[in-house]
Amino acid sequence: MNEALEELSTFSLSDAPLGDTLQWVGHLALAALDPVDVVGITMLDSRGRPTTAMYSDERAPSIDEAQYRAGAGPCLDAWRLGHRVRLDDMTEARDRYPAFSEAALAHSVLSSLSLPLRSRASDVGALNLYATQTYAFTPDDEGEAETFATAAAVVVANAAAYLAATDMTVHLQEALKSRAVIEQAKGMLMANAPDLTPDAAFAILRRASQRENVKLREIALRIVERRPIAEAPDT
Repeated sequence: MNEALEELSTFSLSDAPLGDTLQWVGHLALAALDPVDVVGITMLDSRGRPTTAMYSDERAPSIDEAQYRAGAGPCLDAWRLGHRVRLDDMTEARDRYPAFSEAALAHSVLSSLSLPLRSRASDVGALNLYATQTYAFTPDDEGEAETFATAAAVVVANAAAYLAATDMTVHLQEALKSRAVIEQAKGMLMANAPDLTPDAAFAILRRASQRENVKLREIALRIVERRPIAEAPDT
């Protein structure tokens, strides 16, 4: 967790696409918070509707879409009310969030923790953490997740404010496009290496992006289009 917070604290504004920033934040959460199996970040799209702007795998948007359609769910409440929402057992959440809990159970997600991404500047969205075990999140996990979400909110808010000087709507649309091609590239890497986790696949993409000094989406696009990326030098 300390390493993740240090990375967040050293974030600097640049012309990096919003999608790259969201992917980076989400995968930091996945690596830093032990109980978490799936991560999603909810933001507003160009029409002012909630959308899953970042996800670590396909389960997140499928689960989130159920609560968006119903207008009720833990991430929406976390965002609207400004406090974390923890569900320890999805089978016990059917009365409170029927559509959401059914979608979560269908994807073997048994508990969740949703936290607002709120900075002094604005409310930018919600961080959604999903686990495949019941009662996955201890009070210590909650505290660490809240600390992470507070730091992440500053990063996302600053990136959004910086990009708003050009066109926030365009950048969010680009974020959604980047998300799709990055997920496709991760899937191709994992198909070629069955032991590779989603987080490890993303790490490969990010290292290649840094090594070649090109955007993460470009590296992912090369993989999708089966164009070579430069090999890391021997050490």
